[in-house]
Amino acid sequence: MTVRLSADLDEKLQKLADARHASKHALVLQAVEDMVNAETKTNEVMASVERTLVRDAELLSRLEDA
Repeated sequence: MTVRLSADLDEKLQKLADARHASKHALVLQAVEDMVNAETKTNEVMASVERTLVRDAELLSRLEDA
């Protein structure tokens, strides 16, 4: 895989890598992993909410009317 960055973004990434004593490659891998993990968690939460809405639809309806 090849990632092409604008010159500005590449420079910012290099400065961040230098400050963290890490490679740009390591920072990009971490950023991708963080994004994938966050998206996975979001999907899991939304699935849980959907299951709860279906399972407790009658209860939620009664609470609306209370």
